[in-house]
Amino acid sequence: MNPPTFARGTTLGIVLIGALAFAAALYWIGMGSGPTNNGGGHAGGRGLNGYAALAAMLEADGVTVQRARSKAALKNPGLLILTPPADAKGTDIAEIINARRFIGPTIVVTPKWLAVPDVTNPAMKRGWTRLVGTEPPSWKGYHDDLSVGFIGKATQGWVGTGSMSSFRGALPDGKTVQVGDGPGLESLIETPEGRILAGYLIGDGNNGELAHWIGLATKAQSDDEDAQDAEDSDEAEAFPVVLVFEPDLLDNWGLANRETGLMARRLVFAASGGARPPSVTFDLTLNGLGASRNLLTLAFEPPFLAATLCLVMAMFAAGWRSFNRFGPARQAVREIPLGKTVLVRNTAGLIRRAGRIRVIAAPYADASRERLVAALGLPRGRPTDETEAAIDRLQARQDKTGPRYSELAARLRAARRSADVVRQAAALQRLEKDLTA
Repeated sequence: MNPPTFARGTTLGIVLIGALAFAAALYWIGMGSGPTNNGGGHAGGRGLNGYAALAAMLEADGVTVQRARSKAALKNPGLLILTPPADAKGTDIAEIINARRFIGPTIVVTPKWLAVPDVTNPAMKRGWTRLVGTEPPSWKGYHDDLSVGFIGKATQGWVGTGSMSSFRGALPDGKTVQVGDGPGLESLIETPEGRILAGYLIGDGNNGELAHWIGLATKAQSDDEDAQDAEDSDEAEAFPVVLVFEPDLLDNWGLANRETGLMARRLVFAASGGARPPSVTFDLTLNGLGASRNLLTLAFEPPFLAATLCLVMAMFAAGWRSFNRFGPARQAVREIPLGKTVLVRNTAGLIRRAGRIRVIAAPYADASRERLVAALGLPRGRPTDETEAAIDRLQARQDKTGPRYSELAARLRAARRSADVVRQAAALQRLEKDLTA
């Protein structure tokens, strides 16, 4: 038995490494591996218009921050922050928010800046941007009753409303300030002139912290009322949606100001209900950084789960069978063994398959005659009939009964059917053996 090429442990290790590599490939296909620091206005952007600083500040505060690159992740519990570009579809934004009405609160940040890579800066790092203009959002299909625009004059910064009225800070660009307006919009942060920079619609949901912020009730009263409403109502209350019209309140440029950073933290905590949120998810799908569905996860979801289980069981069965086969390994043999017998057998099989047995009848009779000439010492080169007559005389001299040699040879040459050829050839061979015995 030949020794095994690899030991069992080595073979098992190769199989496991291959399986893990395949699983990793499926994972990265689904999750995507493209860079997020591309200068865009999202949580992966480190330029002036990005929100990487807000994500880093929350992580430093002990909040679990996730950067969602799939639509399924947008339904995770906790706070969701959407930072759609100006050309995003309003219907897509509305679909995401409506799916989260009873899952968790949402903050929607409207875009303002047009940014390009800052190639003129000799110290430029990846993701740095230069602001070249403004572009307000055009999200048709999402709160078309609200208007977003610029105030058209310089402002002194921002101030809080209600219980946060003592907090104020500066904006990085007081000449280009974006505000929002519309029916039922409650202001959370505004300009000193009273234009809304951030707010929420009570009809989109509410919580005690936001109500306390705008001064509708004290926080304790609001919490008591929320608890009483939850007991008296069988229907769960929708979570609020906060609208930030001025992105410099949350983006990297704005958070360079300490007071703005603290206000951004208060706004995130208030949208989550007042306490530190367990998790905050920043959406990247609306910014074109979404990934396809994770194939590895998809394989373990119905209806593909049944096929995956069958495949796993088949793999285990094949592996167990390969490690516990019966008997030693078979040694390799030649496809065509050596020897004249095998050569004759293969040639006969070829002739039989071709259906040409009748064409060898006469050559076989001639070969038989030549063998007898050599074995009996008869003269060579004489005509066929004379040689066969000589063989007949020797046959008579030896008192051999049965048909004469010449008669059997003639029958063989005249045979046409395969069965007749085989029968006459066998009779001629028996006589040949009798004469040479």
